[in-house]
Amino acid sequence: MLRSNRRDRFLQLKEQFPFFVFEKQEYSLGSRGLEIRFTFNLADQYKFYPTLFIPRKSCFLSDENIANRLPNIVFNIGMIELISYWKAACPPNLIIQPYGLFPEQVKWWKHLYFHGLGEFFYLNSIHSDKDTFLNIEVASKNHLPPQSYSLDNSIIIPVGGGKDSAVTLEILGGMPGTLPLVLNPRKACIESMVAAGFPANDYFEILRTIDPLLLSLNDMGFLNGHTPFSAILGFLTVLASAMTGKKHIALSNESSANEPTIPGTDINHQYSKSFAFETGFRQYISTWINPEINYFSFLRPLHELQIAALFSGFPKYHPVFKSCNAGSKTDTWCCNCPKCLFTYIILAPFLPETSLYAIFGKNLLSTEKLLPWFEQLSGLAEEKPFDCIGTVDEVNVALCEIIGRNSLDSLPFLLDYYRNSRLYPQCLPGNFEQTLLAFSPHHHLPPEFEQILKNVIYG
Repeated sequence: MLRSNRRDRFLQLKEQFPFFVFEKQEYSLGSRGLEIRFTFNLADQYKFYPTLFIPRKSCFLSDENIANRLPNIVFNIGMIELISYWKAACPPNLIIQPYGLFPEQVKWWKHLYFHGLGEFFYLNSIHSDKDTFLNIEVASKNHLPPQSYSLDNSIIIPVGGGKDSAVTLEILGGMPGTLPLVLNPRKACIESMVAAGFPANDYFEILRTIDPLLLSLNDMGFLNGHTPFSAILGFLTVLASAMTGKKHIALSNESSANEPTIPGTDINHQYSKSFAFETGFRQYISTWINPEINYFSFLRPLHELQIAALFSGFPKYHPVFKSCNAGSKTDTWCCNCPKCLFTYIILAPFLPETSLYAIFGKNLLSTEKLLPWFEQLSGLAEEKPFDCIGTVDEVNVALCEIIGRNSLDSLPFLLDYYRNSRLYPQCLPGNFEQTLLAFSPHHHLPPEFEQILKNVIYG
């Protein structure tokens, strides 16, 4: 992704729009389900009204139980939703009106906003620091206390339609009371759940809309860029836990998500999928919402390469999964982005070319126009792509293994290019096998879930 120098525009917008207000939250729980609307005010010049709708399902608790739990969680959802609108002009002052925040909470939110917008600042050539980029003013002294309502021992599994959540579904989906969760459902999500054995309508559904005014402002030259989407999903899963009474929220983020996108910095496209975010988020939920909720990533001890190895053994998901962001609206693989190429590389050591062709429709390692992405994925370029991909090391381990399984006289273009690069001589025997047996100690899996995963990896 190309960087653009928007520093002057950033300074101009900050001056033109000196404040941003989280004015109010509104919600109603009725026969259709839960409807939520927020009101955000950009310096009394523009107002935004993003919405969420959760259709009523049989998994809901009684309305009385749900109603008591909503104010605090909805407020926190508004706190993470607002960042998508604040970033359009980056006003120096953020005013929070619905409820109060303690100083520790303000500090936590500033940390999340700053690191979650690391890619946004970098690609717009905006230089700022965590202490001065934003002042948060809390207008209300009405603080919402945490609650400690009881939850059962069942699991919510967010499903994105890719290989990672499919692996979690396959391993944990058979446990009693397991509930898939989908944000803005698409075909790959539904078909992955059905492949896992769930009825097509048996999931917690969230419909999130972005105020079209924000898109119009982007077209008018306001600032735009990546926001911490997985943090939004995190708070929505907490809402699902409160509404269904399920204790465990099992994400499918892996250890590979911890690697910075820009080497030597804290800039990480996947910040809100990282172990650092997960640790801070767990502490925030326990302190300020409900200590009984258990948010963790089931696949955190594993690398992407290990997840690909597991996924290759679950062929029922191969025709239906999709991991391409560019093709998400049409439920296709675009075969022209770093996510498609990474997924192809990471699966290639485990699937025959015929299976890969059935998934992607072509051999991506023969596609010369993917060379720039290939160089970034493998570390031949200085920066990784800004996408949800694995580490440079595991890409190299996979490439060396693929080459070792092919005739050197007929390697596809990208593999032949790699074999003649400075990286190929560094391939070490045994790296592939060692990577497949790794198990990071940096995770928050409860002991029973840790043992389940170890049994899958080690037999």
